Amino acid sequence: MVKREIIEELRAWRNRVSRKPLILRGARQVGKTTAVNLFAQDFKQYIYMNLEIERDRNLFMQYRSIDTLVRAIFFEKGKLLEEKETLIFIDEIQEVPEALNMLRYFYEQYPQYCLVAAGSLLESLFDTKISFPVGRVEFKVVRPFSFQEFLLAMDERGALEQYHKVPMDFFAHDKLLSLFHAYTLIGGMPEIVLSYSVHKDIVALTPVFDSLIGTYLDDVEKYTTTSNQTQIMRHAIRSVFMEAGNRIKFNGFGNSAYSSREMGEALRTIEKAMLIHLIYPTTQATEPFMPDMKKSPRLQVVDTGMLNYMAHLQREIFGTNDLNSVYKGHIAEHIVCQELLAHQVSLLHKPLFWVSEKKDSVAEIDFLAYINGRVIPIEVKSGATGRLRSLHLFMDSYRGNVAVRLYAGEIRKDVLTTPGGKNYTLLSLPYYLTGKIGEYLEPV
Repeated sequence: MVKREIIEELRAWRNRVSRKPLILRGARQVGKTTAVNLFAQDFKQYIYMNLEIERDRNLFMQYRSIDTLVRAIFFEKGKLLEEKETLIFIDEIQEVPEALNMLRYFYEQYPQYCLVAAGSLLESLFDTKISFPVGRVEFKVVRPFSFQEFLLAMDERGALEQYHKVPMDFFAHDKLLSLFHAYTLIGGMPEIVLSYSVHKDIVALTPVFDSLIGTYLDDVEKYTTTSNQTQIMRHAIRSVFMEAGNRIKFNGFGNSAYSSREMGEALRTIEKAMLIHLIYPTTQATEPFMPDMKKSPRLQVVDTGMLNYMAHLQREIFGTNDLNSVYKGHIAEHIVCQELLAHQVSLLHKPLFWVSEKKDSVAEIDFLAYINGRVIPIEVKSGATGRLRSLHLFMDSYRGNVAVRLYAGEIRKDVLTTPGGKNYTLLSLPYYLTGKIGEYLEPV
């Protein structure tokens, strides 16, 4: 098993004085259960419960008293009630929605135990009338493998050492870029990465991708109540991989005859399951930046590798020297967004992108990302620094004086001047350092 970055977040949560029960959110198959199993090695006692298993589920359905429930859990699992260094993990908690409300009583009456819950479709449960322990639980997000975790899984110790060295040595660039292309090609879904680390064979991943995507399609019935909704949802899930990276409209999404309302409901439901992200634009050049929900969002799927597989882009990526030349630059933008999200365990600061509010203007900044307590404009580009018209336009109005360009080249720093006469620093980093932007910004 690969040590996940989320483990350090879990350890920090455990040591917090005012620790609350923790709910892990994330799409299916991103490794929530595996991460908790790894975290459990820090404890003297580990209680694992899976509410898809009838015997575990019945405990929560039979016992509504928290005292009885806790005693029953420890008795059923053969654990010591007096052992305070105990981790309790309630997996697939969505199978008993009322169990979510019981978390408040663990917080109020049994704070000595560390309690983590996880499951699928939790975001849909939040919209129901179940009693939810507001203010008595915490949330963190588990996402697909980051590039750092990919290097660890591939046992690329030298590359990982250079990745963490700031600044890295110039001679490491070509190898890290090549490894990042491999990461972009197969993505960060744990089962895919671990299979590739063993076989190093793209063709051998075909049945794994088929099974993974089939799992999402098979889950459709859990999102729907009618056969028509099921058809719409199946179309939406298949289509998101073909439309990923594009700005989309709900009406007729995926070359369908479905209405804006039908597809909007389907896509928002899929977003709640964290299979996709709808990244909205802002037209503001001053903080606070607010997404404009009236404008078309950019579609981000959970994993670039799944996108490549479904859209038949693997061969094109395999032979490229610059990701920005693939799929009109969408793949480069998509993997950058995936890396930005991979280093966020919170849902509070989803990236935005910027568009000019001027009529007939095509000016656009790829991302506005919250890094080190400030918003950083990020362009995903190739070519010379002079071809940054949209960035110049944005920086003329933005109060900040630092921007980032991600590209296939090496690390460099330039002081540029906008047409309006404003000087700002452009930090150019290779794509694979997306997760290290914050550290490279420190001296800027």
